[in-house]
Amino acid sequence: MDYFPIFVKLSGQNCLVVGGGEIAARKIDLLARAGAKITVIAKQVSPHVRAMEAKHGLAIVQKPFAALDLQGFRLVVSATDNNETNQLVAKTANGLGVLVNVVDNPALCSFIFPAIIDRSPIIAAVSSGGAAPVLARLLRAKIETTIPPAYGKLAQLAEKFRGQVKQHFNDPAQRRIFWENCFQGQVAEQVFVGNEKQAEQALLEALAGQTQAATHGEVYLIGAGPGAADLLTFRALRLMQQADVVVYDHLVSPEIIDLARRDSEKIYVGKQRQKHTLAQESINTLLADLARSGKRVARLKGGDPFIFGRGGEEIETLMQQGIHFQVVPGVTAASGCAAYAGIPLTHRDHAQSVTFVTGHLKDDSINLNWTQLAAPNQTIVVYMGLVGLEKICQSLIAHGSPENLPVALIQQGTTTTQRVITATLATLPEIIAKQAIMPPTLIIIGTVVALHNKLQWFNGGEGQGR
Repeated sequence: MDYFPIFVKLSGQNCLVVGGGEIAARKIDLLARAGAKITVIAKQVSPHVRAMEAKHGLAIVQKPFAALDLQGFRLVVSATDNNETNQLVAKTANGLGVLVNVVDNPALCSFIFPAIIDRSPIIAAVSSGGAAPVLARLLRAKIETTIPPAYGKLAQLAEKFRGQVKQHFNDPAQRRIFWENCFQGQVAEQVFVGNEKQAEQALLEALAGQTQAATHGEVYLIGAGPGAADLLTFRALRLMQQADVVVYDHLVSPEIIDLARRDSEKIYVGKQRQKHTLAQESINTLLADLARSGKRVARLKGGDPFIFGRGGEEIETLMQQGIHFQVVPGVTAASGCAAYAGIPLTHRDHAQSVTFVTGHLKDDSINLNWTQLAAPNQTIVVYMGLVGLEKICQSLIAHGSPENLPVALIQQGTTTTQRVITATLATLPEIIAKQAIMPPTLIIIGTVVALHNKLQWFNGGEGQGR
């Protein structure tokens, strides 16, 4: 361990920054966030640093650095491009026992600036000891995805009730269990969704032994996106990793399932054409039963749960039975697949509106407002339209759409096996009939499809087809 990780209290402490350029400005901003009293010494001061003078209460001294300037400071940062000055700052600071950082020169540093994850009062820091600062910043970004900003508010809540909890539990082990339950249960969830008063009430009820959290669970209705695992939202990932049970459908990829808590129970309730593992009513009942047994249930649905996902039916059952739930929106297939195919859903030269429809066959027919859908200057996105593709194209043509209207079929969009097949209303059914198409698929109809060849940027496993 080349550097011992330590957090230094700088609030109200005198700190010196040598240098007045953009790099110095970044260090000034960090020190100011910690409440330091900052003096800047530099021969030249950039407009950026000068603009910070009033904001951070800087004392700016425009002159060359001298050894005597270090008297009375707790910490010094040298952010100049002059090697002699940097060496003088480091030598003087070491002689006085003052903490010193020379930017981009670890050999002259007694401390270094880590990559900081600030969720005050929760602070996390990542450092490579100066060996690979860019890598440290990348690791910080990864950590930030798992620590929502609301964790700071959760820590503030804990601080507020810390004394009360300590009085209630004499046994440190009991206190630890109590706080673990709060940080992973209803108290935390109320904070994360912005209900701080409800969070306080839940904590007080837990403290009084009146909470129902021990017997009642919760359901998280989560949009798992169109396929790519890294399109999940931060909240979706966090809830997946704390759920006791994961209930998922056919459109949720194995890569996304792998992100759930390792020891969670996985229940497949997928629906495919003419092959339903469970009827929708049974899924609704399953979610309610699991929550009543005290489980935290992540219900994963491909795309967004409120766009052809029947999420409304599921939460209606939960509401009727008084079960807590959250809805986490997901990237719907229309926006995700269109973006990865380089097909803008709206464009001022092509489409001023976009309509989502389902192409699901019922009694061998598709009941849609074909006259409205055949109108020009719009984009039509068809979910679940592969089986009924021929009927869809024929109906649009019969109601006035031109036969040469561009159409795209996107197979397994946003994934490494994405494939885009472009054609027209007249030709796409015949082209598709000759190929092995792997669901899930999405169909986009409109002149925006003509932009695909120009704007395509993501090439999946098989490339683009015609």
